[in-house]
Amino acid sequence: MRQFASAFLATALFSAGLSPSLAAEPLRVCFNENAPPYSQREGDGGFDMAVAKALAAKLGRTLEVQWYESKLDEDSSGALEANALLSDGRCRIVAGYPLNEDALAKPGLANGRLPEFDGFKPSRDRKRRVTLGQLQPSKAYHSAALTVVVGGAAAGKPIEGIADLVGVKIGVEGGTLSDTILMTYGGGKLIDGITHLVPGRDELWPSLESGAVDASLVPLHRFDAYRAKHPDTKLKASGYLFPLAFNFGFAGLQTDAAFMAEVDAALGEMLASGEIAALAPKAGMTYLPPKPPDVGRRVRMSDLSVN
Repeated sequence: MRQFASAFLATALFSAGLSPSLAAEPLRVCFNENAPPYSQREGDGGFDMAVAKALAAKLGRTLEVQWYESKLDEDSSGALEANALLSDGRCRIVAGYPLNEDALAKPGLANGRLPEFDGFKPSRDRKRRVTLGQLQPSKAYHSAALTVVVGGAAAGKPIEGIADLVGVKIGVEGGTLSDTILMTYGGGKLIDGITHLVPGRDELWPSLESGAVDASLVPLHRFDAYRAKHPDTKLKASGYLFPLAFNFGFAGLQTDAAFMAEVDAALGEMLASGEIAALAPKAGMTYLPPKPPDVGRRVRMSDLSVN
């Protein structure tokens, strides 16, 4: 009788498109603890968390969360940190991973250090190095783009392209992709109107709010995050999106290719049904569908030029 019951359970699981191991093993996912509205410890966890919960349900698993902290400094690499977390078995997949050739390239180092994570023990983990594997991307589940945010004297100005910023007081964080685009536009047509701000000092939004500058080219998700914390802001997204977009998905390891194929199949169904797009408004994020191909090539200067 016990053998019959076990066989019946296995048959039921397979008929639902799941293996017994999938039903029993939780889906452990790594999330950046401070990347709103994609992922964040506070609130409901952000858009990536919502997608991961839906993916786990689709695969017939429970979700286990591994938070980690990615520090933005010259010595850190998001690709190496994600690889180290996966290679150390801290999670099966990393959420919100950029799907481009550079981020998915073979690591230039044989081993890497772990970022700080929940359960991190300085005496054990700070100097420990992990043998790195080769990353395997999932299907993309959303894309990110740059938008023009306006305020002050430009609040009512229609913005349909970068050309509409000629004569506008522009603020931009120095050394960023937005900076390169604006500084090189039209052979320097915007240079005289650009004020450079220091990244990491929280100067951009106060400058826009005060009218010190009237427009900026910024990642759309950053404005989503700002607007969520400042619902009374008078700043507006112009509706213009710079043509260059970046896809995001999950990253796993090539040694786990069979599992990644199951993730892809589930994501494909969720994208087709509109389930993923429906999760974005609840996370306070403007949803942009992924653009083919899923994995983008290395960005070239020609990609930053617009008419």
